[in-house]
Amino acid sequence: MPSPGRIAFRRALRHPGFWIGGGILLLFVLAALAAPLLTPYDPATQDLSHRLANPVWAASGSWEHPLGTDHLGRDYFALLLYGGRISLLVGFATIVLSTLIGVTLGIAAGYWGGYLDQAVNFLLTVRLTLPVVLVALVAVSVLGQSLPLLVIVIGGLLWDRLVIVTRTATQQLVRREFVVAAKSIGCSTPAILLHEILPNITGPLIVIGTIELARAILMEATLTFLGLGVQPPLTSWGLMVAEAKSQFLFRPWLIAVPGTALVLLILSINLLGDALRDVTTPEGRA
Repeated sequence: MPSPGRIAFRRALRHPGFWIGGGILLLFVLAALAAPLLTPYDPATQDLSHRLANPVWAASGSWEHPLGTDHLGRDYFALLLYGGRISLLVGFATIVLSTLIGVTLGIAAGYWGGYLDQAVNFLLTVRLTLPVVLVALVAVSVLGQSLPLLVIVIGGLLWDRLVIVTRTATQQLVRREFVVAAKSIGCSTPAILLHEILPNITGPLIVIGTIELARAILMEATLTFLGLGVQPPLTSWGLMVAEAKSQFLFRPWLIAVPGTALVLLILSINLLGDALRDVTTPEGRA
């Protein structure tokens, strides 16, 4: 009989959201990784003699700069590719950090309960009362602007859903027969957590992780647009939109290009998350 993981994988392959969302996300990741192969330009190289060149579809546009150039003469296609690197890097690094925090707190609260559960619930309540964007703005403006700090701030604010899901799932699994059997034969607590509980909550965590990935990328773009995120010479899609806002009425493609890329990336992540939810929940298995 096929394993539940193999059955879920087969259902995922028949889900259109899995193919569309996963395909677009994979395309963005590959384009970001292969940026040096896709463009000969350095995104930090300025050429004021070719500033604000039109894209290839507009009048006087050329394939030398297929997406045109920005106000500093930098190739916009190179900025888009390398900006995608930063946006994806911040998103995935944030998810790793928030997952470590959320899963650790959730498993500890669900497995041991008692005062530890009350302490985690208190931390969760405090976190839910804080406006995420406002706290991130204050933290970045006070502590300084750097890429590692941006990841730490965002990751330290996006663990609440992971705690809720992990805690609830752990509380249910602790009473299951296979966990009780593992305790009765003398398995250590770390072995039970790593081999009995954690593998059985991986599915919900992957679904929540995709949602939080989209939130992290959007928050990075928001903070960068407000001037408290990624700083030059690095670039990201949020920074591209921020730098182009003064040209919105005259050259709207400067905002439309990174904005469209950001929308497609968030859409692909949400489609992938919906597909994973459909194939891993009991309702989706019917």
